[in-house]
Amino acid sequence: MNTPSKAVVLSICISVWSIGIAEAAPGVFRAGSAKVDITPKKWPVSLVGSFSDRLADKAFDRLHARALVLEEGRTRVAMVVVDNCLIPRAVLDEAKKRAAKISGIRIDRMLVSATHSHSAPASKTWAAIGIKADPDYLEQLQDGIAQAIHLAEKNLVPAEIGWGVADAPKHVFNRRWYVKPEAIGMDPFGKTNDIVKMNPPRKPDWLIKPAAPTDPEVSFITVRSKSGKPIALFANYSLHYVGGVPAGGVSADYYGEFARMMEKDLGRDEPGFVAIMSNGTSGDINNINFTNPWPRREPFEQIKIVARYVADAVLAEHSKVKFQEWVPVKMVQKELAVKTRRPTAEQVAQAKVFLAEPDDKKLPPRARAYANWTLMLAEQKVDKIIIQALRIGDLGIATLPCETFVEIGLDIKKRSPMKRTFTVELANGHSSYLPTPEQHKLGGYETWLGSCILEENASVKITNQLLSMLKQIAK
Repeated sequence: MNTPSKAVVLSICISVWSIGIAEAAPGVFRAGSAKVDITPKKWPVSLVGSFSDRLADKAFDRLHARALVLEEGRTRVAMVVVDNCLIPRAVLDEAKKRAAKISGIRIDRMLVSATHSHSAPASKTWAAIGIKADPDYLEQLQDGIAQAIHLAEKNLVPAEIGWGVADAPKHVFNRRWYVKPEAIGMDPFGKTNDIVKMNPPRKPDWLIKPAAPTDPEVSFITVRSKSGKPIALFANYSLHYVGGVPAGGVSADYYGEFARMMEKDLGRDEPGFVAIMSNGTSGDINNINFTNPWPRREPFEQIKIVARYVADAVLAEHSKVKFQEWVPVKMVQKELAVKTRRPTAEQVAQAKVFLAEPDDKKLPPRARAYANWTLMLAEQKVDKIIIQALRIGDLGIATLPCETFVEIGLDIKKRSPMKRTFTVELANGHSSYLPTPEQHKLGGYETWLGSCILEENASVKITNQLLSMLKQIAK
């Protein structure tokens, strides 16, 4: 019998070691989860989510980067949701680079999104409205995201996975309404051309009808170990945020409360179980009941009501989930160049006039902010965005970097080649609001130049590309 040479034996050993450490053998499905506290370590910090600088000097609850890593054979993907309002691409690109250095996950297989809490530290400087990001917090944020991915990967174990969907219509409302002309008011450019209004006055005689539908579905992925120990739950709901957070502090809003409830109810307080709530397409969706307003609530009361309602809906469907020991996992990413909107010469001239006016001059609401954005857009021509398509069994996930109108998500769900699909917005960057071309024609806050920076046909281009990518990985 021939004895293999030392070189051959060494080669075999190295190959076995590489399979065991770097990646699981083909056909093995594994999952791991982790969460890293990203609550500011120093105060005060500026919050984002309004048109003025708001400072926070405390935490009402903890902020986290929550990660789920899935591995099937040679494919390993990370799905991370961060308690923040929105995170620019440059910040996330750096976080992913750091994660790639300490993990075995490729950058183009990292999905990182923000929840859209309006009570979280600024992750970018908004010069037009005087909000400045703290460099120390950006460092903490990037390290937190990278560490969450790294730890979730370290926690990989053989696992089973399932998914489901629940209806939760009670707390989602379209915030754009057709209203009587007297309710429109003046926009920041001194015009009154809008046909619909965001968050209109709760006057029944002014309201006509919502400008678009809602998406009442809560989609979720659930993962457990082979022994039945819960590992993670990744949920998705199209709700902008809830609010009702007092001034002066940071909060994860209902996203964090949902996670805490699910970790207690479904995870049975297992220390390694991580619950996650991502944002669907909620650019025009919020929690305000315009025709039958909620009663006045105490701080955080509405957050807990919404979180409990959504958690109960998920728990009811979770008991019906059929777990699978193996599913194919595929992911594709594309950098898409999208034109940015360019102001007209008239708009540039008007912006300069507004900015030249003395501070005590009465101008249209938010005129200076939008004048600054107008001049900035005059210099910007193309925005390069990242979009992704992810397949987990016969479930599809599509990502967009915008505050995306609900019709876009509903359209992707309907036309997707996958059996079931959901979308994650504010993923891998932030490129303002994304209305449909039809909604652009109606005007309103989300379509104003500055609120929306991408070309009016951007949603069509992005949707078609995502559907093509979903088709690619559905094979």
